[in-house]
Amino acid sequence: MEKIVLPEIKHLHLIDVYLANGGFNAARKAFSQSPDDIIDQVKKSGLRGRGGAAFSAGLKWSFMPKTTTKPKYLCVNGDESEPGSFKDRQIFEFNPHQLIEGILITCYAIGAKTCYIYIRGEYHKWIRLMENALADAYRHGFAGEQMKEKFNTDFSCEIYVHKGAGAYICGEESSLMNSIEGKRGYPRVKPPFPAQYGLWGCPTTVNNVETIANVPPIISNGWNWFAKIGEPKHPGTILFGISGHVNKPGVYELPSGTLLTDLIYNYAGGVPGNKKILCVIPGGSSMPPLRGDQLEGIKMDAESLKAAGSAIGTGGVMVMDEDTDLVKVLARITKFYYHESCGQCTPCREGTGWMLKILNRILRGEGSVNDLDLLISVANNIEGNTICALGDAAAWPVKFMIERFRDYFEERVSKEIKLPVANKVHSMRKTEFPLAEIKN
Repeated sequence: MEKIVLPEIKHLHLIDVYLANGGFNAARKAFSQSPDDIIDQVKKSGLRGRGGAAFSAGLKWSFMPKTTTKPKYLCVNGDESEPGSFKDRQIFEFNPHQLIEGILITCYAIGAKTCYIYIRGEYHKWIRLMENALADAYRHGFAGEQMKEKFNTDFSCEIYVHKGAGAYICGEESSLMNSIEGKRGYPRVKPPFPAQYGLWGCPTTVNNVETIANVPPIISNGWNWFAKIGEPKHPGTILFGISGHVNKPGVYELPSGTLLTDLIYNYAGGVPGNKKILCVIPGGSSMPPLRGDQLEGIKMDAESLKAAGSAIGTGGVMVMDEDTDLVKVLARITKFYYHESCGQCTPCREGTGWMLKILNRILRGEGSVNDLDLLISVANNIEGNTICALGDAAAWPVKFMIERFRDYFEERVSKEIKLPVANKVHSMRKTEFPLAEIKN
């Protein structure tokens, strides 16, 4: 199977090796066509965003205004702060020049003269690697003003690596833009959308690292080639980052629509000790979990996972065996979203802490079955009631974990009750239920 984003070529991160393997020929081909032609090809290819929402990349590009007096911008989202996701950094490390080439083509298509590659602050190693690759591209004339002569074109593009400060909320596109502007990472109310009012009030497109890295092969090989790979409604390959209870965790580039069971057993080597699977989160910690006894036939693409009651997200597959304590898992996930909430919206700010207090209570053996219904109620009141999707990201694991593993949670609560039923009414004072109980 041909690998599109992470081809098995040694030292591809070196610009000389990249050039020897046809590097920047796609950009040269793109510059000989019109921007509308490029957008049309990406639309027809069926390329969908690889950052979580799986939205059509070409359609997003078409939202950019054709005529405007304002400058246009491209933001490449490499924040990658979703727990369970670790695939974008593979591109920074092993194939950065394909990302740079994809940036040049994308900027040409949308009319942007400036691109910011936003990388999460904790990615010190990968920030350095990306900066080194970008410096090589500039030295060889593949970015900046000198690219006009290199490609014999009137188009030029400046590319900058922007280091984030380590906030999960900045993975949300409007928070990312605020961060680049030097402001606090607060999500913006939409509309207006970035294509109308983005960086500094100018038209802006935001795409994930993996999405942009797919663009050069599409231009080189044709949209029809890409559209035939994997599932027709979500074509191409996907970088699956699989972790948890598997023998060979790592990043696997496979066609969309690969069976989840094949990913776990054929590629990731199965579960240590041949234990049964209790739970799988298929797209990063915010996606609805799947029961281990209901995995047969589930394909790893946006439409199939939607039909199964979950979502592809970032492709971060988290596997949990039969001995996993799901209450601890859920409490740890909830603590993360409580900690990372920007606090702008009341349902998220208050609700995430409330859910964590209840889960800590259950962990101490002081919970009741009523707490399970209370958790679902709180999650329902967060979901859909916040400016950005962090509220949903916090609510979904709680809501769907309890609904889909109700038998497990009821048994867990009934086993660990230590207090008489008459004493089951608890105050919600912070001092009574410290949020720090679930530690890293």
